[in-house]
Amino acid sequence: MRNRDYFKGKKITIVGLARSGLACAGLLHDSGAMVCVTDNKDDQLTRTNAEALKNKDIKIELGRHSREFVEDRDLIVISPGVPDAAVPIVWAKQARIPVLSEIEVASVLCPATIIAITGTNGKTTVTTLIGKVLEAHGKKVFVCGNIGNPFAAEVAKMNANDFVSLEVSSFQLEHIVNFKPKISVILNLSRNHLDRYADMQEYAAAKKRIFMNQDQDDHLVLNADDPAIKDLAQETKAKVAYFSQSSGLNPNQAAVMVLSLILGLDKNLVLRVFKEFNGVQHRLESVAEIHQVKFINDSKATTVDAAIWALKNTPGPVILIAGGREKGNDYSIILDLLKNKVKEAILIGEAKEKIKSAFKGYVAVEEALTLQDAVKKAFGKAQPGDCVLLSPMCKSFDMFTDYEERGRVFKKAVEDLVQ
Repeated sequence: MRNRDYFKGKKITIVGLARSGLACAGLLHDSGAMVCVTDNKDDQLTRTNAEALKNKDIKIELGRHSREFVEDRDLIVISPGVPDAAVPIVWAKQARIPVLSEIEVASVLCPATIIAITGTNGKTTVTTLIGKVLEAHGKKVFVCGNIGNPFAAEVAKMNANDFVSLEVSSFQLEHIVNFKPKISVILNLSRNHLDRYADMQEYAAAKKRIFMNQDQDDHLVLNADDPAIKDLAQETKAKVAYFSQSSGLNPNQAAVMVLSLILGLDKNLVLRVFKEFNGVQHRLESVAEIHQVKFINDSKATTVDAAIWALKNTPGPVILIAGGREKGNDYSIILDLLKNKVKEAILIGEAKEKIKSAFKGYVAVEEALTLQDAVKKAFGKAQPGDCVLLSPMCKSFDMFTDYEERGRVFKKAVEDLVQ
């Protein structure tokens, strides 16, 4: 690591004890910081993560937030899911205590070349593909961030010649200060997270923070086909390169190809990686085929635009399983595609009534209490040649820990059908 003593002796409280909070607590403790952790949840996940820290000198509170965990601190570090309205953040701002994100902390210690990817859709696929391409060229690369392991869990393993392919969300970018990727990629920008942001302008402003510290020695890769993205070249000091969907390359591949050219990688080898790439888990993941009915796991699709992509790339008539926690989605943009592609929609979760109202007159709708129940109902309605597609268009937190757990539950439900 670089800057090994940067956090040594500092009093730091971490708000949130999910994956990134756990990783950050361990990293900062091992860097010599005096660490406390506070989480207003007291459930199986937070208890398990607290147990993982029991051998470290870290003070932990679960099920509440106390002022003593915030007052007289040098720094507050927050997990991506913690909003600015959370009580510890309000207390910190009142006390003029700096609030940082986990990726800011990890980047301070990171000796490797950081490639950061953001956008509304496609982040996980592009982040994974970049990792595959670099590995094919013999590079050591860490694929992390909002995908797989948190950045803070990997940074201690990195060296100066390594690369980080880092998926970053708008939430993670809200509290960066000096975070400075060598290459930033903004894939697209569409309506999302309007349960957290006042409007699209505020959401876009969070995304644009990815390049706020870049200079003329850095690179920014933008989507030439997205009007909300292509003009950002006027707002950065970095060298700008554009990608565009072209014959033979989808938008995600086009973005990776442009980035590969910036790094001086072999184009033919990059194309071979594209050909061999089977996709990522929970993103248009083929699960099984039962009695000529295909089951596809697209749990990563937490936006309407992502579900549109999934429907356009799913063969045959579709029985759609959707729903979850509402995030300010505009479901009207999918209605024409529903009418032409979807036989029936089976809805779950908190948003099912809103989705049902939006879908009325366009597609038949049925509700299910659980995802397992939805899978059974979908299979009962399916005919040979149909696809049962889980593409929720919503967050998972009403019923699951995250989209990955939701995807695993879907796959287990399909497996149970096979048995």
